[in-house]
Amino acid sequence: MMRQAHKRSKLRTRAVVAAAALLLGGGGTAIVANHASAGAARDAGGSERQNVSPAATTISCPDVGDRLRDVPAAAQPAVSRGLSQLDAQVAQAYGRLTGAGHDSGGHDSGGHGGADAGAGAVLGDLQQQRTETIGRIAGSMRAAGNTGSATDGLTGLSRCTTSEVSTAAADDSSRPLSSQLGDRGMPGGPSRADFADIRNAPVKRTPAAGRAGSTGTFTTVCGRNENGHFNPDNVIVTPGVRNGAHHMHDYVGNKSTDAFSTDASLAAADTTCTNGDKSTHYWPVLRVLNGKAAPDANAPGGGHDGNMGTILRPASVTLQFRGSPATKVTAMPRFLRIITGDAKALTNGLANANASWSCTGFENRQLKDKYPICPDGSDVVRTFAFQNCWDGRSTDSANHRTHVAFARADGSCPRGFRAVPQLVQRITYDVPAGVPFAVDSFPEQLHKPVTDHGDFINVMQDALMAKAVSCINSGRTC
Repeated sequence: MMRQAHKRSKLRTRAVVAAAALLLGGGGTAIVANHASAGAARDAGGSERQNVSPAATTISCPDVGDRLRDVPAAAQPAVSRGLSQLDAQVAQAYGRLTGAGHDSGGHDSGGHGGADAGAGAVLGDLQQQRTETIGRIAGSMRAAGNTGSATDGLTGLSRCTTSEVSTAAADDSSRPLSSQLGDRGMPGGPSRADFADIRNAPVKRTPAAGRAGSTGTFTTVCGRNENGHFNPDNVIVTPGVRNGAHHMHDYVGNKSTDAFSTDASLAAADTTCTNGDKSTHYWPVLRVLNGKAAPDANAPGGGHDGNMGTILRPASVTLQFRGSPATKVTAMPRFLRIITGDAKALTNGLANANASWSCTGFENRQLKDKYPICPDGSDVVRTFAFQNCWDGRSTDSANHRTHVAFARADGSCPRGFRAVPQLVQRITYDVPAGVPFAVDSFPEQLHKPVTDHGDFINVMQDALMAKAVSCINSGRTC
């Protein structure tokens, strides 16, 4: 759990002060110490720089979880704890660097530099912590019998760097939000640069279905989380660890999903889906940054992890399975786990990013790295189109990615993969006009729209999955 900071970096502009007051509402989050374009700034060594562009500073670390290839079952609990510790260490270091005093591990960070800590000291301490934790991860894998290449090179992933993320808007398309965001934006994100008019977004193109394709759809109706199922766990990436996500998740479908869920517990649980589908669907919550304290303002996954603002309940949630333009689809295996998108895309890069933002009435246009500014009467739309090719063997993989893949541009699956129904999660929100909003994220990811992601565990009964496949392959709408 993170502690609130006793000290904060001095804010350089009135715009940032106003934004901080709006966002924080008395709580705490990370505040960057860089200048806006007018005025001077100081670099990590204390030297003054003139006329720098508006920017936020964050910490970029190699993603250890994404490098894993073979984790023995006996080592999974230790690996899960280690991955969660790595995330907590980065969050704490980010808090020290920006003066927010984050401490995900529940320890006072005052003895490690506190507010305005030098970047070199912060990164040095972080590297030492990561070296020890990665060593334990590798050791647990070796002890469980993995003596191959799966642990090779892991210890070389301990070094992190700082990087600056521009907050300068390319144009004035987001001016309707400027009274709330200011030129610099919210401390810790988002900035005006993270918003764009949906009417200027590129048109989305999809391949046409061929004669051998499957054009039907199967929709499962699971509500919009009317029962208030929230937690900051991530049972796919960090099973057995509370607050493994460091941001709040919104759930529909299976009513029991948390960090300690198993295949057996999911199969035995109740569901919000009207057809008895017990699958798990979850994604980070969306919050309006209206200055109001949320119920989780002092809780893990909420304010203690830099996620502030009022959680928006979706206006609608649509869960649809679609076919392949190139071939018929085969059944997904029960308990197949898929993550689409990358919660760390800001620092990892775009290789696994799959965010897609739009507005109702404009869904032929999609934004990947911007939040949409929607015309009056139009709702914000998040769309997660999942990987639709499966390796035919595994329900999961060590990095939770290599057992599934996206189809190629022509709709065909890569060699060694077969087409399965493509899940498309579509979530809409009635966002108050002119009020900024942001997706929950790991602290150092700055609530950037490109970090949006969706998660799915297939717990459909075999008969229901067979019905879905039949509908899709026969071109019906079910």
